[in-house]
Amino acid sequence: MTDIDTHHPLFDLSADIARTLGHAHRLVLLHHIAEGEKAVEQLTELTGLSVANASQHLQGLKRAGLVQTRRDGKRVLYRLGSGPIEALLAALRSLAAYNSVQIRDLIEGSTGRSNLLESITREELLRRMREDSIVLLDVRPEDEFAAGHLPQAINIPLEELENRLAELPREKLVVAYCRGIRCVLSADALAILKARGWVARRFELGFPDWLDAGLAVEGYESG
Repeated sequence: MTDIDTHHPLFDLSADIARTLGHAHRLVLLHHIAEGEKAVEQLTELTGLSVANASQHLQGLKRAGLVQTRRDGKRVLYRLGSGPIEALLAALRSLAAYNSVQIRDLIEGSTGRSNLLESITREELLRRMREDSIVLLDVRPEDEFAAGHLPQAINIPLEELENRLAELPREKLVVAYCRGIRCVLSADALAILKARGWVARRFELGFPDWLDAGLAVEGYESG
């Protein structure tokens, strides 16, 4: 068995990065910045954080080299720093998703299995897209949709869904999606659709996971 030098500088650097990432608000900010360069004002709208709170977290991310900035007139725009940051975020999401499924299965039992019937896997979604047998419904805000979305998706933000149901055909399965496995927007959309008589399911993952898998997207520009 190979001895490990616990005093190696890489362990200290890794621990520093882990401490910087050890706050949900910072991970949410990085998630949105990874979708495209954004100003503080955009990030506060997307996250619900105050300008002061968001700025404080962004400064911490900048000190760690996880984000970089540039000026555009009076605005300061944030983008991801150099290095495999997107891969790191994807790995964290994958681990969180795995743990979430394991915990959910243990706690929910048969109820959890029932909920899974309402979701659709990436493989099944790809097959149904090829067959043109579904309508993809992106229920994220308009700016997130514009920054990148699944091919042929229709964007109806969740808060507008009940007033725009007529835009969705009834003859096809509607598959709603949002930001990922822990995003509740698609689950809320599914409840609305089923209550109004639509045949609907939700994509079990979301746009970031689709992007991480290297699948085709529309409207995406790397930050």
